Order: sequence, then C-alpha cells, then structure tokens
Amino acid sequence: MKEIVVCGESLVDLVAHTGGLAPLRPALGGGPFNVAVALGRLGSAVSFCSRVSTDHFGDELVASLRAAGVNLSLLQRDPDAPTSLALASLGDDGAASYTFYVEGTADRRVVDPGPLPGTVGALAFGTLSLVLEPGASVYEQMMHIHHAQGRLILLDPNIRTPVIADADAYRRRFLSWLPSVDVVKVSDDDADWLAAGSDGSRPADWLDAGVGAVVTTRGGAGLAVTTGDFTAEVAAPVVVTADTIGAGDTVVGALLHWLGAHGSLGAQAVRDLDREAWQAALSFAARAAAITVSRPGADPPWAGELASD
Repeated sequence: MKEIVVCGESLVDLVAHTGGLAPLRPALGGGPFNVAVALGRLGSAVSFCSRVSTDHFGDELVASLRAAGVNLSLLQRDPDAPTSLALASLGDDGAASYTFYVEGTADRRVVDPGPLPGTVGALAFGTLSLVLEPGASVYEQMMHIHHAQGRLILLDPNIRTPVIADADAYRRRFLSWLPSVDVVKVSDDDADWLAAGSDGSRPADWLDAGVGAVVTTRGGAGLAVTTGDFTAEVAAPVVVTADTIGAGDTVVGALLHWLGAHGSLGAQAVRDLDREAWQAALSFAARAAAITVSRPGADPPWAGELASD
C-alpha cells in the first residue's frame, strides 16, 4: 500500500456554544491533523509532516496521532514555541466559527523534511498551514517538488478568513498552486469565497489550470465531484448532527483512503476514474463524514465503523 503524507498544522480547539458562558471544552484539531487521524483510523499508511510544540497540548496531539496509527517519523517537535489555539463557537445548527491564536506558534516554524521515501504516493495540504508564514512557503515548495516527482497532490484550502490578511493576494496564490494539484476539495462556502473579488476563480478555471478533479462538500446536500468530463453527486446520509467540526477533514481522509485502497493514488490514476468509481469514492467519504458529525468535536470513524467498500 502506498503511503500518504499529510502536511500542515495541528492545534487545540476551545469549543463553546454561542449564547452563553459555559466552560470551554478543549478538543484536538486542525484540518491536516484531523485528516491524518482519519487516515490512520481507517487503516491507511499515513505520516504527518508538521511541527508540534513540546508543551502539554503538543504531547496530547502526538499521543492522539500515535493512537490512530499515524507514522511520526516526519514530525518535528519544538521546545520554544506553543501550540496554536482556536476558539470555536458553535451555532444552534452545529456549525462552527473560529478565532485563532497563532502568533509565534510551533506549527508555522516547520522546516522541509527533505526527500521522502519512495513508498509515498500522495501528499495532502491545506488550511492554516498554507496561510501562515514562514511555514506556508515551506509547504508550498513541497507541493511543487513532490508533484514534479509524480506524486498525487490533494489541496483543501479550508478557508479561514480571520487569518487571511489580504484576500486577493491569497486568491492569486491559490491559483499559483493549481498546476501542481491533482484534486482540490472545497466546501461550497470555500468555492463562493474563492470566486469573489477581482482575482476570483471557479472550479472550471481550476480544471483549466491542470487540476484533475474538484470535490465539493455541500453540507446536508451531500458531495459532488467535477472533472473535465462529468459531474457526479451523492447524497449525505441522514444523521442527528452534534456539530460539523472535522466533517470536511474526514471527507479528505476517507477519499484518500478509498483512492489508496483502489490503486488510484496517482496523478493519472485519479484522472482515469469514471463516474461510477467517483460515486463509490464519494459515498464512502460521505458515510465517514456522517459518523464524524454525529458526535462532538473532530472524531473521525475507525475502519470497523464503516462497512467495507
């Protein structure tokens, strides 16, 4: 089985329901961290490339990765910088809004790990790690290098507007990544935000730039994929939602797991998938995400919680 390397931040979410002053509930998180945990729990060979503080929160993050079966050989520890924090406020519908505390934190001090093992078939990037310097430039360089070496690249921008100082500059930078990206995953809100402004773009533009497929999460409306040849959609399973934290990250992890299990972790292989295969992949990802939203916090499913696919 080919290995997947997930690149980006980990952090601690301090979760509060809006409209009250109940005690904050800490939860381990960060988009890339959640993706790595999801992949590990599903049984993929996965490594996490990041920099994690040696503070108490950092130790808890590392312990959670280890418990999920994530390979930590690419993980860097930092004794001089704290763990990033996010204040997540939940609305009545379970949707979260975020405020971030990331100045001088460990994850943005990541350094390039150098050449990766030949067993690595794919890398995933996203969220804060592609915004906050100097780490953003490190990950950007890795994206281009490893795509040029023939590895599959998945990008989930997972837009967090509070940390984006210049929206138009970010949109231009996003476009610069696309020739080195095979799969883009966005929420419908992400897609709308990326389309705005003088430098806005849409999925059709991303496909023209060289992306093989655009996967869109649409909340209760399910998932869709758009390629140069077709669009395919699947419905979301009906569940009682605890909150939506980690749902999109679970989609990314489950999608990459499905691709790996079906021999499609490759730039050309993912472009060769037909409509039926994409519907199977999206159905698997939707079922995984439904489990995550049915329980509080980013708590992706284990392989045994999903019927084989």
